Amino acid sequence: MANRPRNSLPAFLLFFFFFSASWTTISSSEGPFIVAHKKATSTRLKSGTERVTVTIDIYNQGSATAYDLSLSDGSWPEDVFDIVAGNTSMSWERLDVGGSLSHSFELEAKTKTLFYGAPAIITFRIPTKAALQEAYSTPIVPLDLLAERPPERKFDLAKRLLAKYGQLASVITIVAVFVYLVSTPSRSGAAAKKKR
Repeated sequence: MANRPRNSLPAFLLFFFFFSASWTTISSSEGPFIVAHKKATSTRLKSGTERVTVTIDIYNQGSATAYDLSLSDGSWPEDVFDIVAGNTSMSWERLDVGGSLSHSFELEAKTKTLFYGAPAIITFRIPTKAALQEAYSTPIVPLDLLAERPPERKFDLAKRLLAKYGQLASVITIVAVFVYLVSTPSRSGAAAKKKR
């Protein structure tokens, strides 16, 4: 007697039941859902110093308002950075559903190093819970501070411009050639008309 293949339908139905039950629980939960994105960009100044601009964007993707938000980004040690503008911490009264907040500050690098920054911490209050809630931002990519950079050559600039605008230039050229070919009569057709 041949072996019959096992029917995986009951296992699939069981998986589907648990998945739908957990999804219903997650989607029906009331409360704010805080998402934070942290980015840092470094700029080399002519004086040889390097400035780092840090921006933290906070979004409420949940179904309720978050209250008493507090942002703290203590991942910038004083022996490596000086604060030039702004603060590494900030607080807000509330963040409504679908709303966003942004905070920026500027630092100046003091030492040459490869720096890995930690995520910023956002604390907030939900009226239905007594304890403060925490959310973390995304971490930043490593910053190579005050590193030696080779001088930029003219061809490097041309390559970057070609990479950035090359597709657009080729599309415009193709459209212009097509319009030119359609709008100008062919020479063989014009010569045939003159003979008649």
